[in-house]
Amino acid sequence: MAEALRRRHHVTPLTSADVDATDASAVTQLVRGHDIGVGATRAALGHQDQAAAVTRALLDAHAAAGVRFLMVGGAGSLLVPGGDGQYVADDPTWVPTAIRALAKTAIDQLLLCRNETRADWTYLSPSALTQPGLRTGNYAMGHDELLIDPAGQSYISMEDLAVAVLDEIEQPQHRRERFTVGAHSH
Repeated sequence: MAEALRRRHHVTPLTSADVDATDASAVTQLVRGHDIGVGATRAALGHQDQAAAVTRALLDAHAAAGVRFLMVGGAGSLLVPGGDGQYVADDPTWVPTAIRALAKTAIDQLLLCRNETRADWTYLSPSALTQPGLRTGNYAMGHDELLIDPAGQSYISMEDLAVAVLDEIEQPQHRRERFTVGAHSH
């Protein structure tokens, strides 16, 4: 939200305390009249089944409201470079066994988006590791493969992820497709 405010956007933040994200009708009423909705939801461990229901409801709500939708998903749906089509969610190098089921929810979310015909959606998969850090304003961009720097890391700061989200909002380049971002290697 800080990046959006920095760029002088008007923001209406919504949390689970404001609306049940699986209630498409309620979400439709809240997003109607906005330029875009950004979904950044994550199911709790043990409740992975909710991720698809939330994604479906958000897609339906934005389609009904006629509002663009940008879903910030997970890295689990990205492909491992040189992994013969292996998802990041299935690779123990990137995802510990304890959270593998949670990481796989990103695959379901992405498939729901790719099969969506009514909503104007974009799906953003961040790097394998996303945590607070520096806002550099620079990032590398890709499509379906995990971005890995020369040191073998897949990282983006939350601040640069926010820059990428706002860049896509202001100058859409990935309508009805997925893209990924990572720290810009020097």
